[in-house]
Amino acid sequence: MTTTHTLAVERLTLGYSDRVVISSLDLVVPPGKITAIVGANACGKSTLLRSMSRLLAPRAGHVLLDGKQVHRLPAKQLARTLGLLPQSPTAPEGITVADLVGRGRNPHQRLLSRWSREDDAAVAAALDATQTADLADRSVDELSGGQRQRVWIAMALAQQTDLLLLDEPTTFLDVSHQVEVLDLLTDLNLTRGTTIVMVLHDLNLAARYADHLIALASGRVHAAGEPAQVLTQECVRAVFGLESQVIIDPTSEKPLMLPIGRHHVTTRPDLGLSIGT
Repeated sequence: MTTTHTLAVERLTLGYSDRVVISSLDLVVPPGKITAIVGANACGKSTLLRSMSRLLAPRAGHVLLDGKQVHRLPAKQLARTLGLLPQSPTAPEGITVADLVGRGRNPHQRLLSRWSREDDAAVAAALDATQTADLADRSVDELSGGQRQRVWIAMALAQQTDLLLLDEPTTFLDVSHQVEVLDLLTDLNLTRGTTIVMVLHDLNLAARYADHLIALASGRVHAAGEPAQVLTQECVRAVFGLESQVIIDPTSEKPLMLPIGRHHVTTRPDLGLSIGT
């Protein structure tokens, strides 16, 4: 299964007050693929995601879902197709995990409609997939940061949209849970064909899990394409101002970035390193 929905931005300009964050940006999200957006802090990654989900209106240009401007679509209609997990979501005080995850079903509820077996199944599947079923009756307020993040992901999964946008979905998670979440999103993409767009800070996880990388710099697309085309020493230098070595990850055969700092660096001609200790 692969979604046929298309998501693109054309000549998009975004900002806050008198500050422009994104300027005349064009990009196309490959349908049915996993796209990761990377870039330095304050380059516009989260701002772009907010506009793609219609939370932030553009100053100029358009976000297009199936050729229609998302900011002109009815909210509930959009939410049946496109879901968003923002960077710092806030839960109502005292709400239980099961109730919060159940809110992911709101876009599918009709006026005066009753909760259905399909809704129960969607919530149960989302809890199981994120390993949060044992937390169902607990208050979200009581959870650790990592547990809370997995519950928010469960809510996004319960929404069962064909396109899913996630802003830093691995925030607050230890490395094992980071891998579990990214494996989960990959399973979702492979089994349901869900188009996934996520902002990630970890370049190596982005390169391993994404089919398509978008590197932003100063509010513009610096590079876009397959990870091997985007994650290069030149791109890391231009986007992050960081010297690095990029090698092939022996586990995934994807590019692996090794940062070079001022310390703990040994000159290795076989790796092409020319910076001393």
